[in-house]
Amino acid sequence: MSQITSLYVHKVLSHASIGVETRDLLEGIGMSPDAPVDPKLMVPANQFYDFFATLAARDPDGLTLPLRIGATMKSDEYGAFGLAWKSAPDLRGSFARSERYGHVLGSAETYSLEQSNDGWFFSLDKAGDGRLGMLLSNEASMSAVDVISKEVSTARFMPLAVYFKHASRGDISVYEEHFGCPVYFETDRDALLVSQDSMDAPNRLGDETIASFFDRHLEQELAALTNDEGLEQNVRRAVANVLSEGVPTLSSIASELGIGPRTLQRRLSENGHSFQSVVDSARHDLARQLLRETEYSLAEVAFLTGFSEQSGFTRAFKRWAGQTPRSYRLDSSPGQ
Repeated sequence: MSQITSLYVHKVLSHASIGVETRDLLEGIGMSPDAPVDPKLMVPANQFYDFFATLAARDPDGLTLPLRIGATMKSDEYGAFGLAWKSAPDLRGSFARSERYGHVLGSAETYSLEQSNDGWFFSLDKAGDGRLGMLLSNEASMSAVDVISKEVSTARFMPLAVYFKHASRGDISVYEEHFGCPVYFETDRDALLVSQDSMDAPNRLGDETIASFFDRHLEQELAALTNDEGLEQNVRRAVANVLSEGVPTLSSIASELGIGPRTLQRRLSENGHSFQSVVDSARHDLARQLLRETEYSLAEVAFLTGFSEQSGFTRAFKRWAGQTPRSYRLDSSPGQ
């Protein structure tokens, strides 16, 4: 499941026009209106796209909403990624770091840098089915790249052109006024075309030593993402080991695994899981095993899987397996 940084959710919300209702949309993707901004916290990409599309439809200035959102981004808001971006020696280095480390901001976005006869294409390939919210997100992303390039470069950055795969949602002159250059729709890419001079101009805070420090940090983040394939199994195993003492908390399991609670939550989210879904899966698996392989009473199985009452266990098991625990045990008996 593709993920995207929750930073973008907060940015979209902050630019909704006055009077536009947003609380229900935020709750719909499982986020609290009062939650702090954390770029490492991920949300499912398709949920974000639907959230974005619904909000744009409610907003009286929905056409410019993505452009306004992108135009207010600051490199510091992207955490270590943003610090690596602005400490790179020049924009070529900034773009190259996006190409290398972009997935720390979510698996839904992949950036690439390609030289052409006219300049350099800095392109975005976003995972998804082309729904409206994804197109809005692409516009916001290109606007953000434009503005943080202006922020860090010593030159007067201006793209030569902007390209989008989708059809224009309105007056093209609105886009061209925003970017200050020609904007083309229904093309073969989502990209900025950047001049050689812009690529070579030094960044204001460019420092190879500092950039290398953040490179190492981002390499560790990428490695952690790569190693997360077995995380869900480790969490499930840790949960199953303590269920007889009651349902464990996120903090207790994180401590058992030697990582912080927020880190565990983020890493599960990046792999399409929530802590609650893993707990439910662990309880379901253990319940089936106990019903198949032991002669414990149903009340004992309920206790061993973290339920205080047998009735609660029965309701949960029917939700998991589509049948009662007693029926499952009978169906699993030898000779059945």
